[in-house]
Amino acid sequence: MDLGLKARNAIICASSRGLGKACATALAREGCSVVVNGRNAEQVEATAAEIRAKTGASVTAMAADLTTEQGRASLVATRPNADILVTNNGGPPPGRFEDWSHADWLAALEANMLAPIFMIKALLPGMRSRRFGRIVNITSARVKTPTEASGLSTAARTGLTGLCKGLAIEVARDNVTINNLLPERILTDRQRYMAERMMEEEGICSAEAFSRMAKSLPARRLGTPEEFADTCAFLCGTQAGFISGQNLSLDGASYRGLV
Repeated sequence: MDLGLKARNAIICASSRGLGKACATALAREGCSVVVNGRNAEQVEATAAEIRAKTGASVTAMAADLTTEQGRASLVATRPNADILVTNNGGPPPGRFEDWSHADWLAALEANMLAPIFMIKALLPGMRSRRFGRIVNITSARVKTPTEASGLSTAARTGLTGLCKGLAIEVARDNVTINNLLPERILTDRQRYMAERMMEEEGICSAEAFSRMAKSLPARRLGTPEEFADTCAFLCGTQAGFISGQNLSLDGASYRGLV
């Protein structure tokens, strides 16, 4: 399927590895000119080179900290006319409500709510004026199924979700869509970190940790970054212009609710 994205400009936040990198690769494969981003300049350059080699697309590397105003401004300046924005950022580690300080809460809000909000604010007017825009926020399955341990991430990402629902209604008339992807147990460094925690806490080996993680899902396997990224690319395509304001779970049928 041709998604109609050739020559479109895309910024993919926090895309030097993991789900962001997979999304950048999928969009580049569709013919987009993409900007990859991360804090480590060497890693960002390596990722850009890898995606260029795989896809032949135009790929710009931009090392920038999304939690700072200067970092966001630098990233926006690479493609001020971006047609596509994929927001993404690492989430805070799991913990206990009674242990989280004021600084912990502020850091979570800066990284997982305010950073994407200000990226959207910078690029949305241009999308509306050109009458094409696709915004995809990578959030978390915990937005729909909160746990105590994920409270920092859930609170921040739910705030982003609420704002974007209202925005999606306002901008739909201008052919701009805003959707959220909610990953659960996709095989990335985050899941490897969770496996290491399980190994340490329960005294089990790596194979057992990943086996338990897989068995916790109805699909009985972890998802792949490529599956996730192809979904992101479709939501950015011309065929998805009537899909907006949605929270799409990619979770191997884990979510038990009806809506």
